Amino acid sequence: MARPLDGIRVLDWTIWQQGPVASMVLADLGADVIKIEERVGGDPGRGVLSAAGLDMTKLPNFYFEAHNRGKRSIALDLKKPEARDIVYALAERADVFVQNFRPGAAERMGLDAATLRAKNPRLIYASGSGFGRRGPDAERPCMDYLGLARSGIMNSVGEPNDPPQAVQGAIADQMAGTMLVFGIMTALFERERSGEGQEVDVSLLGAMSWLQGLSVASRLMFGGEMPRFSRRATGNPLWNHYRCADGKWIAFAMAQADRWWKDFVRVLDRPELADDPKFATMAARGKNAVETIQLLDEIFATRPRDEWAKRLDDGGDFIWSVVNSVSDLGTDPQMRANDLIAAVDHPSLGRLEMLNVPVGFSRTKGAIGGPAPQFGQHTEQVLIDELGYTWDRIAELQSSEVI
Repeated sequence: MARPLDGIRVLDWTIWQQGPVASMVLADLGADVIKIEERVGGDPGRGVLSAAGLDMTKLPNFYFEAHNRGKRSIALDLKKPEARDIVYALAERADVFVQNFRPGAAERMGLDAATLRAKNPRLIYASGSGFGRRGPDAERPCMDYLGLARSGIMNSVGEPNDPPQAVQGAIADQMAGTMLVFGIMTALFERERSGEGQEVDVSLLGAMSWLQGLSVASRLMFGGEMPRFSRRATGNPLWNHYRCADGKWIAFAMAQADRWWKDFVRVLDRPELADDPKFATMAARGKNAVETIQLLDEIFATRPRDEWAKRLDDGGDFIWSVVNSVSDLGTDPQMRANDLIAAVDHPSLGRLEMLNVPVGFSRTKGAIGGPAPQFGQHTEQVLIDELGYTWDRIAELQSSEVI
């Protein structure tokens, strides 16, 4: 099956999550991704779960598998010139080079954009960073948690008086990796016109600020940021979520609430609320928001969610959804129907399910190309097939601990 990036070659000198996510998406879209790992230890993402105290002898390292599926791995001691020569030779044949070390690290290793693009002017050199590649904090170390902190999103979640709240799942890394894919794809498209590659860079700070685009726009142009959401006092009680009798939650997003209010209270078996002056209009409900939400809390607590779901579907064209946990996503029929979950066969762990790339194509579909590679699994294969090395030369490089 043809994939969108068939024939594109990517060199992936990335670690942890931000950079690996970008190159993983490129691999899913058909690119041949060669992951360059340090000869001793490799990508620290390989050991992150063991370092947390988990016994990974029989369990999949979901952290590394999710970010590195479908790639090939070569292990090199990049401090040695022979190893850098291998990277240079591969870069001459590559379309994209991806790295997410802090600014200055690539220059010190001789793997910076100027060096590699001098050898291949068509190369797209993509960099992920924490705080950007310029400015007083450019070279400061950064991880996902600091991307959350510096971007302001910690002060955008939770109730109005809560302290800053973390968001689980390394979403700053995920978002920045996704934005890096956007930049790479745009640069590849532009190269088709100009014939020239270029540098692309995305930071955790920039990506997470972009994720909050509406709130940032409010602050920059309107003079005030959007306030934290208050579930108990939000101005539109039909833009809110409620706990049902079984402890499960249901959410509503009816911005033009007056359009639905009469049918809504009928479904709730409280038709008298349609004409009650305290609740009859959106303005009245906003003025009496705390009382309205408290009343709806009491009503929804009387029935399990499945029963409310049936009533809502039978009673009108309401805009609503269940509130899932991450644990619910694997069995959500919409996730399955839209191929948002896919499976890959792992040689030692069997069938593993993962998130699929959430972009559908009618003709050249994306697909998971295989599990994450074992450490250095493809070193010899790449040297022989891509660079024409002999087994004698490979033996020399092994004995001198270059590979």
